[in-house]
Amino acid sequence: MKLWSLIGNSQRLDGGAMFGNAPRAMWARWIEPDEQNRIPLACRCLLVTGLDGRNVLFETGIGAFFEPALRERYGVVEDRHVLLDSLASVGLTHEDIDAVVLSHLHFDHAGGLLAAWEDGQSPRLLFPNARYLVGAEHWARARHPHPRDRASFIPELAALLEASGRLELVEPNRSSSLGQAVRFTFSEGHTPGLMLAEVAGVVFCADLIPGRPWVHLPVTMGYDRWPERLIDEKKTFLDDKLARGVRLFFTHDHGCAMASVARDDKGRYSAVDPRETLVGLDA
Repeated sequence: MKLWSLIGNSQRLDGGAMFGNAPRAMWARWIEPDEQNRIPLACRCLLVTGLDGRNVLFETGIGAFFEPALRERYGVVEDRHVLLDSLASVGLTHEDIDAVVLSHLHFDHAGGLLAAWEDGQSPRLLFPNARYLVGAEHWARARHPHPRDRASFIPELAALLEASGRLELVEPNRSSSLGQAVRFTFSEGHTPGLMLAEVAGVVFCADLIPGRPWVHLPVTMGYDRWPERLIDEKKTFLDDKLARGVRLFFTHDHGCAMASVARDDKGRYSAVDPRETLVGLDA
């Protein structure tokens, strides 16, 4: 197997929303905001080639499905589908992907499933040869979202995934079509049924830990529906990864794809040995 970090469309979002109750004086030292108080965010995906002979993509980023007005509202920087360019850079197209693993279906993680916006065109799924893996609990949330996060879902996406005939719902302690090569655990603090995938000693942290600053236990996002639960989950998660030497893969960190976990003598966690990109990393 080989691991690749692929950049999708990037965003600039309000720093206060991304850092919850952390004061600006603190988080502005971690990521410098612009004049509108926005910080740069990646939508990074993990590609694993040669996973039992398959090409498996972990998430698709935000993509380019938004119409221009919404692209501006949600701070999407590029108007083209950047993930498709990133796939081309490693010699693949979306048609070469055999499985897409989605931690959850918020638009900044699943929007890249859709073709780029075109005036007068209905939303259209990409990755025609892939199975789409989603956690069963989160699928229920996506079908019937709470008013708290309804705006985070793409209204047409669930029906498109069902109609494809290639949707696979993953449940705890159940084997998926990926077999034992991918280990799934689940989290509730950010959104019900957030699915965390571990492969070849690397775990896709999704929105449990969006990037290096959020490794620090008290730091959560304003978007998290249950911050105290998330902090407890994060501690258990980090203790496990530290004990087993599993590295963290970050989707939203604009400058780091992967890092290891460290804990100091005061019990504070941090990200160490950062890697900006993964380019055919042997697994």
